[in-house]
Amino acid sequence: MSLKIVYMGTPDFAVAPLEALLNAGCNIVGVVTNPDKPAGRGQKIQEAAVKKFAVSKGLKILQPEKFRNEEFLNDLRALEADLQVVVAFKMLPEVVWNMPKYGTLNLHASLLPQYRGAAPINWAIINGDKETGVSTFLLQHEIDTGNILFQEKTNIDENDNVEVIHDKLMNIGSELVVKTVKAIEAEDYPQIPQESLDTETLKSAPKIFKEDCKVDWSKSIDSIHNLIRGLSPYPAAWTELIPNEEGKNIGLKVFGTNKEIVSHQHKIGSLHTDGKKYLKVAVDGGYISINMLQQAGKKRMNVEDFLRGFQQISNYHL
Repeated sequence: MSLKIVYMGTPDFAVAPLEALLNAGCNIVGVVTNPDKPAGRGQKIQEAAVKKFAVSKGLKILQPEKFRNEEFLNDLRALEADLQVVVAFKMLPEVVWNMPKYGTLNLHASLLPQYRGAAPINWAIINGDKETGVSTFLLQHEIDTGNILFQEKTNIDENDNVEVIHDKLMNIGSELVVKTVKAIEAEDYPQIPQESLDTETLKSAPKIFKEDCKVDWSKSIDSIHNLIRGLSPYPAAWTELIPNEEGKNIGLKVFGTNKEIVSHQHKIGSLHTDGKKYLKVAVDGGYISINMLQQAGKKRMNVEDFLRGFQQISNYHL
């Protein structure tokens, strides 16, 4: 049995599962994605990554402003989907997710019930987890709480950042979506209530705001390193260079660091550099060595290029 599938998603993360479904011969009868919107300095109209891909494949596209809009609901019903697949998309009202015979399948970038919420990849890294994964589940009323169908795990290495784990999960998630759809087509799939899974304390993955991204240099070396890689490349950890005398603070985004675990007697938050090759911050447990950063108003660059253009670094502290 080949199910008629409506696919819903927006960013790059959602393109790979859609492509995998098409490559597996699944019957995609329509794609729902965000409306085009102006972005960037020129406010040019931007199309979502999923829309661009769907256009290239000649798929029918719906871009509702509001999910409860009657015209959209009529267009969605007209597709007569047996199943909807949602990857990296907005919250849906019940009138949408409960429409198809087999309901709505969601791919979530965590091992549910851990890290329900908007930023599961970020928080798993920020919390120093050693593994994460993806889950497929069926939508129900409470966000990310539906019965789990399948899960797949992957390791988080010590220096992996969000970009690395995003790409890992995108690839294994694509395979898992295809596996799940095939199981539903065969009407042979588990439905495991999340509350039945044996888990320790539940960790959540709320949306991340600017204040969550500020580096507190008084924290331990591990928690600082984890915060920076858990926000890299987006939305990015930030700090400020504070002048030793009169002057303005300078904003810095920090994208890449290494840990140097050693004993030292330096003041926490003090900067250490040769002015050419390295820039280190003294912290509890050693040094955080910064290797990729961005000064406010400038481009992202490696530490050597930054030091070449910022000769007065010795006049600042954090």
